[in-house]
Amino acid sequence: MPKMKTKAGAKKRFKVTASGRIKVAQAGKRHGMIKRTKKFIRNARGTTVLSAPDEKIAKKFLPYS
Repeated sequence: MPKMKTKAGAKKRFKVTASGRIKVAQAGKRHGMIKRTKKFIRNARGTTVLSAPDEKIAKKFLPYS
């Protein structure tokens, strides 16, 4: 059986941790920073781990995760 293809968009957005969770960049930081509070910007730094329901959806696009 041939290898399954990974969705290219998912490959760029998601990384799988050693425990199998999905790591993503924080949302809401692309533009419009003036209207965001300092607290929001500070808390949205770095990466986060997806919630379980979202993780289930993302794993469909990453067949070997």
